[in-house]
Amino acid sequence: MGNKNSCCSYSSPQPSHKVIIPIDSTHEGEASINNIQHISERECYDDECDPSQDPTAKTIFIERSKTAIEKGMIRRKSQNQIADLRPLKKSSSCSTIYLDDSTVSQPNLKNTVKCVALAIYYHIKNRELQRDIDIFDEKLHPLTRDGVSDDYDKHNPEHRQIYKFVRTLFNAAQLTAECAIITLVYLERLLTYAELDIQPSNWKRIVLGAILLASKVWDDQAVWNVDYCQILKDITVEDMNELERQFLELLQFNINVPSSVYAKYYFDLQTLAEAADLTFPTKPLSKDRAQKLEAMSLVMEDKYTQEAIKNGLKKWSSLDNIPNGGAASRKSIAILS
Repeated sequence: MGNKNSCCSYSSPQPSHKVIIPIDSTHEGEASINNIQHISERECYDDECDPSQDPTAKTIFIERSKTAIEKGMIRRKSQNQIADLRPLKKSSSCSTIYLDDSTVSQPNLKNTVKCVALAIYYHIKNRELQRDIDIFDEKLHPLTRDGVSDDYDKHNPEHRQIYKFVRTLFNAAQLTAECAIITLVYLERLLTYAELDIQPSNWKRIVLGAILLASKVWDDQAVWNVDYCQILKDITVEDMNELERQFLELLQFNINVPSSVYAKYYFDLQTLAEAADLTFPTKPLSKDRAQKLEAMSLVMEDKYTQEAIKNGLKKWSSLDNIPNGGAASRKSIAILS
């Protein structure tokens, strides 16, 4: 992966989870490797549940921003109890539907990047330990020729500083909002697998590595390592290649992100955004927007139907399958303005 000069041979890391090799009963003592689970399918043991892999495990950033979320919700509730401070809320009606310009499949780019930056901010602010790895240390591997100050590892960055760094990379590389969510997933997976803490001394390089990997995995037209060297003028291709290689090794080459995990991170970011007043105002649903949402819904419905048929699952009958009440005869009951 990466630039044409990037290293394409990796050493196999030692797995951190137990791999159980089943024994073929017909050949006692001989191990069969045909049924070894893929790394993305391994179950967690005891307290080793990975929030970036298990949809039922709580995201780390939600846990570390729990206090701030509770305070934000209390503040919003107290403001809404005062009539003079309560903004007029636009409610949907039969003639007009209000919604924000963000869905789980097409999140709003600016809002998503802000939320991801805020999640990183709480990761740094409420970190538990000071564990670090050399490849991410900004003093050992500076991003600029000027290097870093002597107290580079003492002061936590502000949310605005983190957002500016992430926004610069996303704007220059023309990355999508979905890529921002995948970036956060990889970041938390790194912290879990490598037993690492994101802190003032390493946050930029950890975020850079996560964005680099997410852009290659998610986007059809991936950004080359040399392209990031054009954005960050003083960093070398060799440094980017080494950062990518070690990031992948620390992830144990597990770059799979289940759709259920992606959705969990999206909605947790929405929760964080609501508590921090980062949500965008709602807008009336236009006819064009409604048609696009309906088209997206039909595409996903066809996809799941085909998967169900392929897997031999029975699709239960519904009103959509009744001749006089099928999809062709359905009419919208909402009048779009």
